[in-house]
Amino acid sequence: MPRDSSLSLTEEIGFLALAAEAAKEITLSWFRQPIEIEDKEDHSPVTIADRATEAELRRLIASHFPADGILGEEEAPSNPESRRIWVVDPIDGTRSFITGHPLYGCLIALLQDGIPLLGQIDMPVLGERWQGRKGAPSTLNGAACRTRKCQRLSDAWIYTTSPQAFPGRSLAAFEALSARGRLTRYGGDCYNYGLLASGHCDLVAETGLQPFDYLPLVPVIEGAGGVITDWQGQSLSLHSAGDVIAAATPELHAEALSLLRGQAPGPAG
Repeated sequence: MPRDSSLSLTEEIGFLALAAEAAKEITLSWFRQPIEIEDKEDHSPVTIADRATEAELRRLIASHFPADGILGEEEAPSNPESRRIWVVDPIDGTRSFITGHPLYGCLIALLQDGIPLLGQIDMPVLGERWQGRKGAPSTLNGAACRTRKCQRLSDAWIYTTSPQAFPGRSLAAFEALSARGRLTRYGGDCYNYGLLASGHCDLVAETGLQPFDYLPLVPVIEGAGGVITDWQGQSLSLHSAGDVIAAATPELHAEALSLLRGQAPGPAG
């Protein structure tokens, strides 16, 4: 019988914690240990820890939800035609991981008919875990979390992982955004979105992300009172271009989006 988004998803929420603990055990066993690093075709690094973690997550998903699809960073999709798809990023922030920096995370989402119903950001070294469920408050380690009430870009604390990730006019757009903000910080990868969901920063802008990078963030940000879309203001999906803007409030999101639209190139026609 097909599952419906109106169900409580109790089993699936419990599974998120199980998956996070399994991933945590693997990644921590390799963290700050000698490890071989390979470069993928896009020149991003990958390690045995990435691959072993995703393999275990896939095994767990297939065991608990055999009819569901899986989209991950390191292996080909499985059951891609399923109404329900689990999206996993075993190590978000591999560059942090291989350099001994604790701000790497494990991301998991559950989509139904393309809509993110569940999302999780787990930070293995820090012991912090954000969970989001569509239509429900987001949590940090089980306690409800909320974004700040920042409504103006001039008051906003802004994060992005690296300005080097912005190509061409996208960099100009981010620099315009940063110039209007109160404070800009770099680094963090998925951790920035957890900070946003807990009220410690107000705006995160990124470009060039993949579905496994951004889809797990959607329920977390929205359930904490924030807004997350692409740079055109469209909801994030499996087919988004990878330009992401997340804001603490609708008002701040609208101001940032207006600035980005005026600076960045539009989608290909």
